[in-house]
Amino acid sequence: MSLLEALILGIVQGLTEFLPVSSSAHLVLVPDVMGWDPPSVAFDLVLHLGTMVAVLAYFWRDILEIIRAFSEKGKAAVVKRRIGLFLVIGTIPAAVIGGLFASKFEEFFVEPAWVAFFLIITGVLLVASQKVSGTRALHGRGAAQMKISDTLWIGFTQAAAILPGISRSGSTISTGLFLGLKRETAARYSFLLSVPIIAGAAVFQLRHGFGGGDGEGGSNGETMATLVVGFIAAAISGFAAVKFLLGFVRHHSLAIFAIYCWVVGGAVLISKLIG
Repeated sequence: MSLLEALILGIVQGLTEFLPVSSSAHLVLVPDVMGWDPPSVAFDLVLHLGTMVAVLAYFWRDILEIIRAFSEKGKAAVVKRRIGLFLVIGTIPAAVIGGLFASKFEEFFVEPAWVAFFLIITGVLLVASQKVSGTRALHGRGAAQMKISDTLWIGFTQAAAILPGISRSGSTISTGLFLGLKRETAARYSFLLSVPIIAGAAVFQLRHGFGGGDGEGGSNGETMATLVVGFIAAAISGFAAVKFLLGFVRHHSLAIFAIYCWVVGGAVLISKLIG
């Protein structure tokens, strides 16, 4: 893997992890389109750690307040504690389902046509959630009004996002909108929820190690330099994506991302059909 490939894949991972267009889809499709070898588990792990650093850097105050709330009193502390517990509860479905059916999910990563199909489904979810939520997307429930049922539904849709092409941020934000949350609340909760799931996925991937083989845990031509470049690119672009989307959802719907998913997914499906 060249430094340019590492840089491009790092940027792609950082942007698409938080924009609702599926990072897993792009990490399959970009190498396929460019004729590159697919990234190894080691490189994929490094990219995910980069995006985790990005969300930690952006939300460090929120995370610190949630941790402190468990030793404080008052109405604000109660709300923060509930959010902290919801983040734990919301992570459980993906952790359980991903752990039990990891090998089944991995089968979809080798076929770009499936990835493209799921990307189109992501677009449908984005548009449907905007239609159903209507004005509630701007004036719906905030974090203080979230219920445990909300976080369970969001947690199960996050589990579905293990499929490549189903955007984690897109599916969780859309579910929040279906449930009547404000767009900004749904987006912030989605990003905070990414911290434990990305950390858990990183730990899960570590079991593959950094040993031999190509796409299944080996170096695949990566050097320490390419790993560092990918990590930094993912962290910087991920931070930019979080900042952009939180500002974007305050005034705009997510329909533009649905169009992107449909165009990319449709183009890939057509290209596969015509060979």
